[in-house]
Amino acid sequence: MERRVFLAICLAILVMYAYQVFFLPPPRPAESTPPAETTTGAPPPAPEPAELPAELPAAATAPAALVSEPAEREITVSTSKAEIVFTNRGARVLHWRLKGHLDDRGDPVDLVPSGLPAGTRTPFTLEVEDADVTRRATEALYRVTGDSGGRLEIRDTPAALVFEYQDEAGLRVRKEVRIEPDSYVVTFDAQVAVGSQTFNPTVHWGPGLGDVGAVAAGGSFFTGNYVQPPSGIYHVDGDVERLAASAAAEDPTHEGGFVFAGIDDHYFIATTVSPGPARLEYAPLQVGAEGEARFQYLSLAVRFADGPRQIRFFVGPKEIEALRDVHPQLVYSINFGIFQWLVVPLLQALKWLYSYTGNYGWAIIALTILINLAMFPLRHKSLVSMRKMQLIQPQVKAIQERYADLKIADPARQKMNTEIMNLYREKGVNPAAGCVPMLLTMPVLLAFYSLLSQSIELRGAEFGFWIHDLSSKDPYYVTPLLMGATMFLQQWMAPTTADPMQQRMMMIMPVVFTVLFLGFPSGLAIYYLISNVFQVGQQYFTNRVIGPPPGARPQRPPAERRLKGRRGPVADAG
Repeated sequence: MERRVFLAICLAILVMYAYQVFFLPPPRPAESTPPAETTTGAPPPAPEPAELPAELPAAATAPAALVSEPAEREITVSTSKAEIVFTNRGARVLHWRLKGHLDDRGDPVDLVPSGLPAGTRTPFTLEVEDADVTRRATEALYRVTGDSGGRLEIRDTPAALVFEYQDEAGLRVRKEVRIEPDSYVVTFDAQVAVGSQTFNPTVHWGPGLGDVGAVAAGGSFFTGNYVQPPSGIYHVDGDVERLAASAAAEDPTHEGGFVFAGIDDHYFIATTVSPGPARLEYAPLQVGAEGEARFQYLSLAVRFADGPRQIRFFVGPKEIEALRDVHPQLVYSINFGIFQWLVVPLLQALKWLYSYTGNYGWAIIALTILINLAMFPLRHKSLVSMRKMQLIQPQVKAIQERYADLKIADPARQKMNTEIMNLYREKGVNPAAGCVPMLLTMPVLLAFYSLLSQSIELRGAEFGFWIHDLSSKDPYYVTPLLMGATMFLQQWMAPTTADPMQQRMMMIMPVVFTVLFLGFPSGLAIYYLISNVFQVGQQYFTNRVIGPPPGARPQRPPAERRLKGRRGPVADAG
């Protein structure tokens, strides 16, 4: 039985390691500080010309504008969730800043990368089959309605910005962006026509996402938690497909009836919602000058079968409630892995506890106690069963010694197994009972790992003391070391039927787990530490109930120990 426990632990470690190696894409190497604007406001150097998007052909003579504005300007839309900056030059987005989510510099996360070279297509840029029409629509100064002095404050009801352009050559372009006041959803509508000819334009999102932590941090086993870089994501035919930037160059085009399709990184996503039949075009794009930090983004262009008519976009954090409110299937954009069925209820329970504690660290501790209380009866039964195994171990060894001279392939050895099983039945012992609780806790451990490493709710969540981010490793390794110490104490207290060699091997496991947890999220180390403390207390309680293990030296009553201590020459002389 002890051998099975050991194999179960080794298998669990192998599964956790394989999950990081095979089910998560390899992290990118950490790069230096992302390109930022200088004190003079000048953008960082542009990348090599070979990496710029294809340039549009120049027109010999631009047709005169009939519906336009005289000068380029910016329009800032503010909601409770985001601040979106548009430009009337091409009627496109320059910045998409999320309120309440900060980057590692303390600024609001901007999902549109900064420092992009001139001519880069940014969100809501349109492209049609006619290159000249595309150029004119992209360079035009649109007339904007819906704002007031370059600002639009949306507080209670949805509002829209309307961009219109028309020239004397017959080009007519209209874009409308309707924005929700308390949501991450915008609705986009566009029409392009030249005279009587109408076009079905491709909508460019452009390079994304601009989350500095995702494009620069990477991550590794010992340096911190893994961070997913920008990747393509789409839901088609009942499955969620993920496309790494490196794979987009080899397989850029995807078609189908999508539930959602867009770009995501570790914590954020920009995606269409229920676009129906569409064609996706992904392309990798590196930003940064040669010899300096270069950042890998992924651009996206979408061509809708029925045109971009009232298309909903979700642009924001992967918060489970926000995603579910928009579309039930959108929650699958969170990469919880195979344990999503367990992670989701754990996350909901954690958030419920957080509503009372106001601290995710204490919420993790409270949830750990609740989980261990639920497993208390099963663990107690397991400990009792292991103690029974200790009591009959001399009889088991006697049976094994009688058949020790037989070869393993000898059919007569089957009698040994039969005798041992009969002994188990006679004594009411279940040899697998000691393994079941450990096997049941492993899915919870793996689910907690996915929860803490993928849930944006834990991103930057402080516990206090020296732990300032529960989703990252403990900077001083205090919790992993304490976890290893409590695991060692638990192993030492647990009933065992193993031989001395197996017992020494089992004592290595705390060391292995300690090393493993050095790079895991600190919240996971807290969970396992509290769980170990709870189990140590339970083992102490169980040992008090069922008595000392066989072979232990019996304790004399206190009165007898006092009398023994008083004996001396006088007492002996009497």
